[in-house]
Amino acid sequence: MNLIEELQGRGIVYQQTDEKGIQELLEKEKIALYCGVDPTADSMHIGHLLPFLTLRRFQQHGHKPIVLVGGATGMIGDPSGKKEERKLQTIETVQHNVSCIKKQLERIFDFDGENGAMMVNNYDWTGSMDIVTFLRDYGKHFGINYMLSKDIVSSRLDVGISFTEFTYTILQSMDFLHLYENYQCKMQIGGSDQWGNITAGLELIRKMKSEGTKAYGLTIPLVTKADGTKFGKTESGAIWLDPEKTTPYEFYQFWINTADADVVKYLKYFTFLSLDEIAELKKSVQEEPHLRKAQKALAEEMTRLIHGDEALMQAVKISQALFSGEVKELSAEEIKQGFKDVPSFELKSEEETGLVDLLVQAKISSSKRQAREDIQNGAIYINGERVTDTAYMLGDHDKIEQRFTIIRRGKKKYFLIKY
Repeated sequence: MNLIEELQGRGIVYQQTDEKGIQELLEKEKIALYCGVDPTADSMHIGHLLPFLTLRRFQQHGHKPIVLVGGATGMIGDPSGKKEERKLQTIETVQHNVSCIKKQLERIFDFDGENGAMMVNNYDWTGSMDIVTFLRDYGKHFGINYMLSKDIVSSRLDVGISFTEFTYTILQSMDFLHLYENYQCKMQIGGSDQWGNITAGLELIRKMKSEGTKAYGLTIPLVTKADGTKFGKTESGAIWLDPEKTTPYEFYQFWINTADADVVKYLKYFTFLSLDEIAELKKSVQEEPHLRKAQKALAEEMTRLIHGDEALMQAVKISQALFSGEVKELSAEEIKQGFKDVPSFELKSEEETGLVDLLVQAKISSSKRQAREDIQNGAIYINGERVTDTAYMLGDHDKIEQRFTIIRRGKKKYFLIKY
């Protein structure tokens, strides 16, 4: 199975500018190809992953990936899929975002060896360009009618589009031309919403280089969920690659909670498990869904890729502790991850505190009477241990690393006491 056949088997290919030409090119030589991301935030989220993971698949087949971080285009804003103008960012913010995103991309690609990945920033060749050069050397190659025919522009005509965002396609086309001229980059890949930008780049290369020049584009489908809701979104927001924004435990939990209807597709899209291995996991989904083998494999593969083995082991440990109730085995750092979103209460007293009083203060129980009933009925747990003594006093022995105490009311209602 060649690379394109594998990508098609995984459902990754959406559009190709020249299917036969791409097939012949990849069979004939190892090429350089690129994918880009604009630093609109200081972290990527999982919605950015699929094009870059696809680029990594090309690297595994011997091709050279060029990873572009859009320090210049990020200051303009891609109108694709947007109903209104983006808020412009300062150059300092964009540069900060670029440095953060670079670190995340370094986890995905191998930068060593003959086909080691290369990372570039389009601000390096665009930032110092004057407006006359931009208009004379590049703008003249883009007819207004041609630009208006692009979905990324036409979709915004009713609500309006500034000249700034109107030029975004030209800037991205200049990227493709620059990489073609300087690094023999012959292909751009991106999400399905980038088709207009990719084909515009091919048109610029055709016009500015010798006749017969061949460059190509390939797009990847929009990732969707079977129930129609948006992929990569939860009640608490986007799933970020930055562990400070989305902890490795939360990241792991997102993938392990994947629905049966989606898990096989996501295994094909996002993991580097073979199609044969995925077929076995699909069989498990059909015959023994309660074991959730496919979800566990997906969560492990993705957490290891983005956060590493140590973070994966930590996420699994937290998950097992919460499932079993053995939370006293967790470190303070693991508690910080696993209980990030549970209700919390800060206890400032250095002295022992009565459990009844604490339950009321922390709003775990509605009154002292209710607190006593909860304790007597065996509904209260401290660090996983049931407490039935209404006179119980919390002390240093209940503090995990002198930072936290975990109180559980009933089977699943957790509360975090901070010191």
